[in-house]
Amino acid sequence: MKGLLFLACLICCSFLVKAQRTLSGKVADKSTGGAVDGATIRVKGTKRGTSTASDGSFTLQVNRGEILVISSIGYTTMQMPVPEEATINIPLEAISAELSQVVFVGSRGAARSKTESPVPVDVINVNGVGQTTAKPDLMSQLNMAVPSFNYNKQSGGDGSDAIDFASLRGLGFDQTLVLINGKRQHLSAFVNEVGTRGRGNSGTDLNAIPEAAIDRIEILRDGASAQYGSDAIAGVINIILKKNVKHFNLSIGTSAYDDKKYNSLNAVDPTQFYTGSKLDGQSLSVGMDYGLPIGSKGGFINVGANFMSYGKTFRAVPDTNIATNAAALPIDIWRRAFGDGSVVSGGGMYNMEIPVSAKTTFYSFGGYNYKHSNVYAWTRSWGNPHRSQPTKFPTDANGNLVFVPGIMRVYDPTKGVLDTNNVYYNPQEDVYIKDASLAVGFRGTIGDGWSWDISNNLGYNDFHYWGNKTFNASLLPYADEATKTRFDDGGFSFTQNTTNLDFSKHFSGIGAGVTLSFGGEFRYERYNLYAGELDSYFADSATLGPGGPVKASGSEGYPGYQPGPNGDASVHSRTNTSGYIDLAFDVTRAWLVDVAERFENYSDFGFVSTQKVATRYKIADNFNVRGSVSTGFRAPTLQQLDFSNTNTNIINGNLVYAKLVPNYSNIARTAGIPKLTQETSTNVSLGFTWQPIHNLTFTADAYSIQIKNRIVISGQYAQGDPTLGAPLNAALLAQGIQYAQFFANAVNTRNNGLDLVLDYNQRWLGNHFRAVLAGNLQGIKINKVNVPPTFSGTPSDSANFFSDREQYFLKASAPKSKFSLNLEYGKRSWAVGTHLTYFGSLSTLGFGETATPASSPDPFFPYVTLDATGQAVPEIFHFSGKVTTDLYASYNLTKKATLTLGVDNLFNVHPDKSVVPGSVSLATGSSSWGDSESGGPFDAVQMGFDGTRLFAKLIFNF
Repeated sequence: MKGLLFLACLICCSFLVKAQRTLSGKVADKSTGGAVDGATIRVKGTKRGTSTASDGSFTLQVNRGEILVISSIGYTTMQMPVPEEATINIPLEAISAELSQVVFVGSRGAARSKTESPVPVDVINVNGVGQTTAKPDLMSQLNMAVPSFNYNKQSGGDGSDAIDFASLRGLGFDQTLVLINGKRQHLSAFVNEVGTRGRGNSGTDLNAIPEAAIDRIEILRDGASAQYGSDAIAGVINIILKKNVKHFNLSIGTSAYDDKKYNSLNAVDPTQFYTGSKLDGQSLSVGMDYGLPIGSKGGFINVGANFMSYGKTFRAVPDTNIATNAAALPIDIWRRAFGDGSVVSGGGMYNMEIPVSAKTTFYSFGGYNYKHSNVYAWTRSWGNPHRSQPTKFPTDANGNLVFVPGIMRVYDPTKGVLDTNNVYYNPQEDVYIKDASLAVGFRGTIGDGWSWDISNNLGYNDFHYWGNKTFNASLLPYADEATKTRFDDGGFSFTQNTTNLDFSKHFSGIGAGVTLSFGGEFRYERYNLYAGELDSYFADSATLGPGGPVKASGSEGYPGYQPGPNGDASVHSRTNTSGYIDLAFDVTRAWLVDVAERFENYSDFGFVSTQKVATRYKIADNFNVRGSVSTGFRAPTLQQLDFSNTNTNIINGNLVYAKLVPNYSNIARTAGIPKLTQETSTNVSLGFTWQPIHNLTFTADAYSIQIKNRIVISGQYAQGDPTLGAPLNAALLAQGIQYAQFFANAVNTRNNGLDLVLDYNQRWLGNHFRAVLAGNLQGIKINKVNVPPTFSGTPSDSANFFSDREQYFLKASAPKSKFSLNLEYGKRSWAVGTHLTYFGSLSTLGFGETATPASSPDPFFPYVTLDATGQAVPEIFHFSGKVTTDLYASYNLTKKATLTLGVDNLFNVHPDKSVVPGSVSLATGSSSWGDSESGGPFDAVQMGFDGTRLFAKLIFNF
C-alpha cells in the first residue's frame, strides 16, 4: 500500500515538473516600442516573480493556467494568462506619455523609461506645449513647462535683447549642454555683457531650431560632464527630431498683448514716450513639417520649417504726476522706448536615415535659421536737467544742435515753443543672426552584438550688429557726416566641428545585465571678432579738446568693434580631444549602478578628467530610489577668452564708455588677471519615483551643486585711480581707456535645490483629465570671491572686483521658487485647460546714488535717499512672488484640424517695479528711479512684464 502511494506521488510530481516551464520575453512601451527596464512580472497568488533588464528582457518559471501581473511605475498594470508560447512580447501602456517615455540621456547605455532612470529627466512634447499657449517661441514655452528651466527676456541689454539663452537650476547659460539627436550643438557667437542675466556667459540659441522639426525634448537635470563633456555641469538638453513619414503637419498662430495698464499709450501724456498700438507685440508664427520614406527598408527624410514675426512692445508707468499721486513715478527719461524688440526669423531643419545594409544605417540632420531683431537702446537727451547728454548729438560748426526730423523728438511741456532742452532720441540696434548646422554619420552593429556610431557635426553662428537711426556725434560737423544715421558695427562668428566615435555592448550574463559604452571625440572651434566700418567707432580729431573728447565717439547705442593691435578684432581657434567609458550595471533586477569617466585635453589650457556614479534601487514595484555623485568641468569658451568691446555703460547714473578687455591682452596681464581656466564642480543628487495609486506618479529630486572658479565679468576700474598702480594706469592711458573690466575665474558658488513633479492622468468613456504639478525650490550661495592680488590691496578694490550688486545679480539668475500647475479636461472633440505659474521672489541692487552712511555694516553697499526725510536707505529692488493664470480651449473642427483659443496672464499681472519706495524724485539727485539694469519700470525677471496676451492657433494634421 505504501508503495502504491509513493508511486502515485511520484507520478503527480512528474506531471508538475512537466507542467512548469521557462517563459522568456520582453516588455516594451506600447506607443514608442522602447524597452521598459525594471518592470515587474510576477505570478499572481505566489511569491514567484522577476524584473526586466535594461533591454526589457526577462525569464520566469511558470505553470500553465497561472496569471501573470506586469507592472512598472508610470504604466498601467496589466494581467494576462500564461501563454502557450515560450517567448512573448508584452506591450505596456503608459499612464502619462510624458512621464513614462523612454529617454536617451542620462546614461550612455541602453535607453530607459523616465521613471526607471537613475537621474531625473523631463520629457517635453513640444507640439503639445506649444498648442496651448500664446508664447510663439520655444524658449518661453519651456520656461513655462519646466520649473528648473531659467530664462529672462531682456530689455536694454544691447545684443541680449536679440537672442535668448536659458539655463537649468539657476546656473549659467553655458553650464548646460545642448544636444540634437544626441550630438553636441554649437554655441552662439554672442556673449552676454553688462545689464543682463548671465553676464559673461554664452549659450545655445534654442530658438534657432525650428519647433516644427522637433518631436520631443529630453531635459536631464543632473551633472553629466563625465558622460557628455564640457558645459554639462547643470545638465543636458537633448532635442529629438521628428521621424514621421507621409504626414503633413501645419500650424498657424497669432497673438498680441492687451496690457490695459502699462502700455505707453495709457500714460497721462503718451507723447512723453515711444508708443505702438493698443494691441502690441503682435506675432504671427507658421510651422510645417513633412516626411518621405526613402527606399523599402525603413529609410526616411523629415523636413520641418518655421517662420515667426514678433512686433515691439512699449511699456511705461501710466501716471507721472508725482505732485498729486503718491503712487506715480516721474517721466522715465532713461527709457522712453522701453519694451521688447521686434523679431523676424525663419528657418528649417531636416532629419534623415537610410539603411545601407542589414547592420548599417546612414543618418544626417541639419538646418539653417535667419533672424533679424530691432531693439531700442537707452534714451539720449540734449538738455534735460537730469540727463543732459549734448556730447551724443550732432552739431554744426558753432556747436548748435543739428535737428534731424524722423529720428529726434521734442517733448515740449510748454506746448508750442521749440525748446532744444527737450530734444531726445532713442538709438536703435539691428542685429542679424545666421545659424547653420550639418551632421552626418553611420551607425550599426558588428561582431557579437557590438553597436557602433561614427559622426561629424559642423555648426556655425554669426552675430552682426548695425546701428540704426543713431549718430556718431564725433564726426565732422557737416551734414553728410554728422547726420549719418546707420552704421555697420561689426560682429562675431563661431565655428565648431565635432567628430565622434562611440561603441556599446550589452552583456546579459553578468549579474542582471551590463552595458559597456566607450568612445572618443575630437572638436575644433574657431572664434572671429570682426571690426565695424570706420564711422562706427571713429573719433574725429577735430572734436577733441585739451581735456579730452568733447564728443562721444562711435555709433550711439552700440559703438562698432575696432581693428588694430589695441582694438577688438581678433581670430582664435583651439582643439579638444576626449575619451570616455560608461558602465551601466544591473547588479540585480532591482539595483542599477552607472559609472562613467571622461578625459579631455584642450590645446589652449590642458588636461582635465571627470567622474560620475549614479544608482537606482527598486524598493518596491511602485517605489524607486535614485541618486548620483559626479564631478564636472566647463572649459572657458573662446568667446570668454577672446571677446573685447568698448561699450556704453552706467556709472553713477551716467552713460560712459568702458572697455571689456580681452583676457589675452597685455592690459589683463598688467592688471594681474590670470589666464582663464576651467570651472570645476561637484554635483550630488538624491531622489525617488513613486506611484502611490493607479494613474498617479510622484518624483522628487534634491541636489547640491558646488562650483569653483566660475567665470564672470569683473567690476570697472577707472583710469587714474591711484589704487591701480602706475603700470596699469599707464597701460590704460596709452590705449585711451577710461574704464576697464575683465573676464576672470572670480567666484565659488553652491546651488542647493529640490525638483518636484506630480502627475495624474485619467481617461474614461471618451473623457480625459490630466493634472501636472511641477516645482523647483532653489538657492544660490556665494562661498568665495577670488580677488587677484592686484585688486586686493584696499577694501574698496576688493569690493569693486565683484561688488555686492554683482553678487545680488548672480543670485537673481533664478527665483527662489517656481511652480506650475497644468490642468486639462477634455471630452471627445474639445478640451479646456489652464496653466498656473508661480514665480518666486528675488532681489537685485541699484548702482547707488548717495554716499553709504557710516552706520552701514557694509561700507560699499549701494544707497539712495528718501524724498521725504533725506535718509539714506539701501537700494534694494524687491520682486515679490507672483502667479500668472493662462486659460485655453481647443476644439477639433474636423479629424484633421484643431482650433485653440486662449489668453496668457489673464489677470494682467506684472512684476514689482524697479524702484525703492519713497525714493523717486529726480530733483533730489539721489533717486532709485531708473537706476536698475533695464532703466525702465520693470527689470528682466522670468515672468515677463508685458501683461495679458491673447492668442489663436490652428493645427492641421494630414
